Amino acid sequence: MRREIRERPLRVPGFRFAGVTCGIKPSGRRDLALIHSEVPATVAGVFTQNRVRAIAVDLAARHVRRGHGQAVLINSGNANACTGAAGERVARAACRQTAIALGIPVSAVVPCSTGKIGVPLPAVPMVRGIAKAVRALGDDRLWHAARAMMTTDAFPKVASRRLRIDGRMVTIAGLAKGAGMIAPDLATLIVCLLTDATVPTPALRGFLADAVAESFNAITVDGDTSTNDTVLALANGYAGNAPLARTSADGRRFGAALAAVTRELADYVVADGEGATKRVRIAVRGARSGRAARQVARSIAGSLLVKTALYGGDPNWGRIVCAAGYAGVPLRLERMTVRIGNVPVLRRGAPVPGDAERRAARLMRQSAFTVGIDLGSGGTGAAAMTTSDLTPAYVRFNSAYST
Repeated sequence: MRREIRERPLRVPGFRFAGVTCGIKPSGRRDLALIHSEVPATVAGVFTQNRVRAIAVDLAARHVRRGHGQAVLINSGNANACTGAAGERVARAACRQTAIALGIPVSAVVPCSTGKIGVPLPAVPMVRGIAKAVRALGDDRLWHAARAMMTTDAFPKVASRRLRIDGRMVTIAGLAKGAGMIAPDLATLIVCLLTDATVPTPALRGFLADAVAESFNAITVDGDTSTNDTVLALANGYAGNAPLARTSADGRRFGAALAAVTRELADYVVADGEGATKRVRIAVRGARSGRAARQVARSIAGSLLVKTALYGGDPNWGRIVCAAGYAGVPLRLERMTVRIGNVPVLRRGAPVPGDAERRAARLMRQSAFTVGIDLGSGGTGAAAMTTSDLTPAYVRFNSAYST
């Protein structure tokens, strides 16, 4: 299902980008990205919930807590995770070098790393690469940075929206990488969301939390949450609008646009899932609460038996209700309805007679479709999770990842 997206020109006022080769990846492909705001920006971040975290995550979280930043430095091909004091020295030195070269405080540099775990990040390529990236910065090189972030990705992931705020045209753009180790509470994701809007730090944190909840925390490829996951948002105020409040009309419009960008990026991540041939939305309704609906959606989306059925185009509703049944939510089979696309295959706990399964199987040949589950529990709780199928290609790739 992997596909390229059209690399249309995209600029975010006040931001410059670079994506260079510094020698971390044996392939010789771009492996160091630098994003620089020409003025200090407000910054917010969301990080992995894995208790084993790379040094870049710890440093990034510490710098982001200050609420302001001006640069994001991303190396790919090496996670610099579980590398002890040696890895920490390289990460800290990279932040210092970037800060000196750009004339900004060290705390304004947010580092990110992605790649293989347990391999020390080489110092010399980083030193050379940072100098090269600073020289290469340009406002028209966003796609260079997006490519430099990639690891097992088949294509760079970029999304954007433009809207009018306070009479000013505002741009929101997002760059993401991720294809494997994808699950809620973040995954092998590096995401940078950039805007020229004026957004105070508390509001930006709220906008980001809302957007992530319905996008990157609502997808799964393989159920793994990585050591390096980082989602950042930077707002540099270049548009000159009045500071946004979350509850204002402009604030709600900005929040909706940011959420649209993150949902598009999240869909790209699932579409690029390692070995994936299908992207499937699991939509649950009729739950007693939104939380209950999320539990059921996550249970179904993460089920290996469901994911293999998706790969085989098998409308096996039994696997779907089974996964719903162990989600820890009270439910009754005789009230449940399951649809694949617009085809009901189970209605109020009974199989739909006739050619329903044949029509559903035909629909499942598509690369993207929806599986709908109505729990019939008498509530209005609803939630959705996007998942990929599980294929032999995923097993082949990951069985030889380190060798």
